[in-house]
Amino acid sequence: MPVEALVDRCVRRGISCLAVTDHNTIAGGLAAQQIAPFKVIVGEEIKTDEGELIGLFLKEEVPRGLSPEETVERVHAQGGLVAAPHPYDRFRRSRLRAEALDRLAGQIDITEAFNCRTTLLRDSQRAEAYGRAHGHALGAGSDSHTPIEVGGAYVEMEDFDLRDPQEFLAKLREARIVGQRANPLVHVPTRLVKIVRSLKR
Repeated sequence: MPVEALVDRCVRRGISCLAVTDHNTIAGGLAAQQIAPFKVIVGEEIKTDEGELIGLFLKEEVPRGLSPEETVERVHAQGGLVAAPHPYDRFRRSRLRAEALDRLAGQIDITEAFNCRTTLLRDSQRAEAYGRAHGHALGAGSDSHTPIEVGGAYVEMEDFDLRDPQEFLAKLREARIVGQRANPLVHVPTRLVKIVRSLKR
């Protein structure tokens, strides 16, 4: 979605901080940071060779296709935080493989315990249990692909210094997750976009 539409939707919904995690690029986060009247965390949803991880508070893009371990190393090397997005969503082929999730349990900072686009509640419950078992902070994501989805899930937390990811992490541990599952039909536009892109190749 256009960055302007994203920022406008956040303003309308009263969102005071947004993490922008486009697939394999930080360009959207940097663009949003330039025009948003609120805090923007620059992030990236990175496709490793075993599924997706999210990097937050990034200064540089992390290349896609690396191992999960190297991806984590590159995020942490720039002071960023690593999150496991929708780790048990059985309908997502992009989720991090279970073996990698187990290997990285001690290196992940945040588990996405709730994602609006995760269809089955028990998959979210399993993600929350995983995060708690390994001492991760718990996060939530609207996983927005269209403006109407923005703010479907969020965390209520104390303010933090955008220059201090560790302060953010500490306050996230005390946050409250708010959100509701999206109508499964939200996946239709995303699927159509993927089909159109594949036809253009």
